[in-house]
Amino acid sequence: MQANLTNSLYGVRRCGVSHGDVFTSPWIVSFMLDLIGYTPDKNLSSCKLLEPSFGYGDFLTEIQRRLILSAEKFDFDASTAMSQNIYGCEIDESKYNKCIEILKLAMPDYVPLNLKNEDFLFSKWDTKFDYIVGNPPYIRYENIPRDIRDLYKAQFSTFHYRCDLYILFYEHSLNNLSEKGRHCFICSNRWLKNEYGKKLRALISSSYRLEYIIDVENLDAFKEAVLAYPSITLISNTTSDNNIKIVTIDNLKDLNLPLPNVTEHISNFDDWNNLFVKEDINGLYPIESQGFKVGIGVATGADKLYISTSLKDIVEHELLIPLVNAKDLSGNKFSPKGLYILNPYDSTGKIIDLNKYPKAKQYLESHKQILERRHIVKNNGRVWYSLIDKIKPQLLKQPKILLPDLSGNNVVFIDYGSFYPAHNIYYITGNNLCELELLAAILMSKFVRSQIESISNKMNGGLPRWQSQSIKKIRIPLIASIPSELGSKLIAAYHNRDVKEIDRIVTDIIAVQRNNKRDHRFEIAKSLFDYDFSNEIGFSGFGIR
Repeated sequence: MQANLTNSLYGVRRCGVSHGDVFTSPWIVSFMLDLIGYTPDKNLSSCKLLEPSFGYGDFLTEIQRRLILSAEKFDFDASTAMSQNIYGCEIDESKYNKCIEILKLAMPDYVPLNLKNEDFLFSKWDTKFDYIVGNPPYIRYENIPRDIRDLYKAQFSTFHYRCDLYILFYEHSLNNLSEKGRHCFICSNRWLKNEYGKKLRALISSSYRLEYIIDVENLDAFKEAVLAYPSITLISNTTSDNNIKIVTIDNLKDLNLPLPNVTEHISNFDDWNNLFVKEDINGLYPIESQGFKVGIGVATGADKLYISTSLKDIVEHELLIPLVNAKDLSGNKFSPKGLYILNPYDSTGKIIDLNKYPKAKQYLESHKQILERRHIVKNNGRVWYSLIDKIKPQLLKQPKILLPDLSGNNVVFIDYGSFYPAHNIYYITGNNLCELELLAAILMSKFVRSQIESISNKMNGGLPRWQSQSIKKIRIPLIASIPSELGSKLIAAYHNRDVKEIDRIVTDIIAVQRNNKRDHRFEIAKSLFDYDFSNEIGFSGFGIR
């Protein structure tokens, strides 16, 4: 990849700068250099440091300042040490030249022997580094050109799923870390939780020590307002200790060493799923291990054409399925808007013959050019009126918990078999309706909400997301072993939307299961699942059957 091509390769953000350009606050730069131990009270004359994407020099200028102070204290030539021991890359030629210009203002004799104007991910070095520090570029998978993606995939073992470019910066820089070297990035925290960070987490847990995760989401970590949800990670090239210190910094005054007035959470590094969970989840179980299934609603690739309230007047009724989307679950109310989805598949999952449905044929053919431009048609060779996902006919009539991808709601809704979920809704099906209602109540509890807030990625406004990967990580009591009396009360509280009562009962259930794990007295009675609650707690008055 050639230098000075950042804009053409990755595009330009709304603010006018390139994708990946998020510049670091001087407060953060200083703290990170302190954290890794690159401080002027040490003899830095032979310490080798790498900055993988130096931009205009946010880190390099502070590194230079510290090197000059160290040279005064330990009597060595700062310009020579800077030239020989400070390494870096910057792909953008204009930023590279500007950074060199700035560095020469404080050090006229400086020769940038080891600062390269090239893509760091293709760079090779003849040395290993004692310190690697920086703010790698944030470039989403879809913004990386396919030919470049293919080159990266061939080179990096951590290129997994739809990963962001910064994942590869972690791998390449860690591979260049010296024995006992220290690595410190400020970066989006998504790799710590998302599927696309899975292989990077495996690399670090097998070959390195993650010492600190420092949450700085609430600070102005960058020179502009961005929704990066950043954290600072300190990684060392040793596997001597699996304990991690997870620290949250809410105020700039606390951004000092030693870190004062913060909560340290020590976790076993092997258990990434529970790394950020503050709740005590020992002895509890994942949802899917209890017979529930987690899924996501149907994606069409052309929602405006396939989903509408007016389709019932346009196409054959037998092709229409009532649909629920996230907007129907807003405001703590289940308020279906009368949407339908056009289902182009028969009961066996085969694409229908449009000649048998003249109304649908006329409607779809009037939009054929739009439908043919979809990725699934152009690249995957699908029939031009296919959906991205096939409809599962049995799902419509199944009772299912509905969880909108992004929601501030306190209520977890159940569809009792009337709607098909859209792609912005995750759903959970279960063995029977009673267990499903018990699970819905537990999902409304503070105990579960706290877990979701800890392990899921947050979106605009700081709202956590109900994502499949997060739902599967939640730990809950064993539903089949809930005592009948507590189970009855929990379902009643669920129908009454009494969150405080739900919280109290869930706490009691967890205590019972922990204290009496092997005691048959606390097994849930079979009668709980046979009993008709409708007479007792207004069972039929909720939701849509």
